Amino acid sequence: MEAREIIVRPIITEKSYQLIELNKYTFEVDKRANKQQIAKAVEEVFEVKVKKVNTLPVHGKKKRRGRIEGTTRSWKKAIVTLIEGDRIEVFEGGQA
Repeated sequence: MEAREIIVRPIITEKSYQLIELNKYTFEVDKRANKQQIAKAVEEVFEVKVKKVNTLPVHGKKKRRGRIEGTTRSWKKAIVTLIEGDRIEVFEGGQA
């Protein structure tokens, strides 16, 4: 798997912006990727050093539209902690 396939998209929410102050960045990642692959992909794509990676599965929620029932998709979230002094500029531009 290539680095661009592992990192699906950044997660941009109020909570993720609060974590940026602690030098932690949140991404949606491929379900099959492990912590070592995620760390290597972030280092390769953003040219930073990763200190720690925390992952958690986000399970799909049940949804209903009339009589039709279904679920939203399940995905994997990764919270990546960088070493002191490193920053990812993509996230920094959105803060006010």
